[in-house]
Amino acid sequence: MRGEILSFDRDGAGRGVISGDDGERYTFGPADLPDGADIARPGTQVDFVAHDGRARDIYARSQAGSAIGGWNDKNKLVAALLAFFLGGLGIHKFYLGKTTAGVVMLAGSTLGFLLLFIPSAIVGFIAFVEAVIYLVKSDERFDRDYVQGDKAWF
Repeated sequence: MRGEILSFDRDGAGRGVISGDDGERYTFGPADLPDGADIARPGTQVDFVAHDGRARDIYARSQAGSAIGGWNDKNKLVAALLAFFLGGLGIHKFYLGKTTAGVVMLAGSTLGFLLLFIPSAIVGFIAFVEAVIYLVKSDERFDRDYVQGDKAWF
């Protein structure tokens, strides 16, 4: 059967929910995923075997053309380049969907002239550090932290 992962509690008990194409919801745990698979992300399209309200033998469906293995449409290289060249304006934050952090960086940078450009220099330094961090993280870690997760800074 096909479906979509709705949620997965990675930090707690490791329980998740899949919405099947039949309209039913199925629970699953880490043991239902293939060894070493890190596919349990909300929005991941999957194939699975339904058995007594549980999903078993869960595998991600291929999504050709996606940025990182079919998980999302955000690319860490694009985010790093935006942080490096336009980071003082917080453009990389807006790209990643972290609007509040983007507004903070934009305000700090543009209003920095009132305080001798010190806030602008700080924002620029933060953007440079974030560009480096984005580049050294693995694709999976970048996706988990900045795209799927709520991490907005560093």
